[in-house]
Amino acid sequence: MRIAALQHDIAWEDRDTTLEQLAPQVRAAAATGARMVILTEMFATGFSMRTHLTAEPADGPTATWMQERAVEHDVWVAGSVPIEGEELPTNSLLVVGPDGVTHRYDKIHPFSYAGEHERFTPGSQDVVVEIEGVRWGLTVCYDLRFADQYWRVGPDVDAFLVVANWPAARREHWTSLLQARAVENQTYVVGINRVGTGGNDLDYAGDSRILDPLGRELAGAAHEPTMLLAEIEPERV
Repeated sequence: MRIAALQHDIAWEDRDTTLEQLAPQVRAAAATGARMVILTEMFATGFSMRTHLTAEPADGPTATWMQERAVEHDVWVAGSVPIEGEELPTNSLLVVGPDGVTHRYDKIHPFSYAGEHERFTPGSQDVVVEIEGVRWGLTVCYDLRFADQYWRVGPDVDAFLVVANWPAARREHWTSLLQARAVENQTYVVGINRVGTGGNDLDYAGDSRILDPLGRELAGAAHEPTMLLAEIEPERV
């Protein structure tokens, strides 16, 4: 299964501008023959805690945009979106198929250092989704620090997906933990992080990685917007 992970910048709290910028990138990724196109955490708005501006219904504009791209290009599209809840929203990783069907994982570990736990309801369920013969474990950013979450489902997973807005100040943590999760679980790990500077004055270095089950790098990026391509081969797991 060929995947395309987009390391991209985000227009802060500006959904329409970001989606307009990403549309041709998704099209280009699909043109490579990729079956899944992966975006980052809160890919349309940035990691904003002003949820009164960013949160949207489950069938809101960002989720609808993802469905439209998936159907138009006959690919799977993944990325996280702040989704309205009964009280607080959830930071939800959506994986949308070419038939418009959406799978959803709600981030289990909100990033308390940034106050995410005060603005978002944590998820409570691990999610594994089989896509075209590949079993994907879904996680979001800060989840990466909690090895037990990965161990729980590792035996039933071929590849872990980690979408992130991981600050440059802790970039060594990001790359080291991605490799650790791959080695511990003997699975592929796809970690896709944003670049640029957010409205929260944090810099994001990217450092996206696609790692094989031995922790070896299949594709990597530095600090500029780019596309990472790799083949996921379940029989190697």
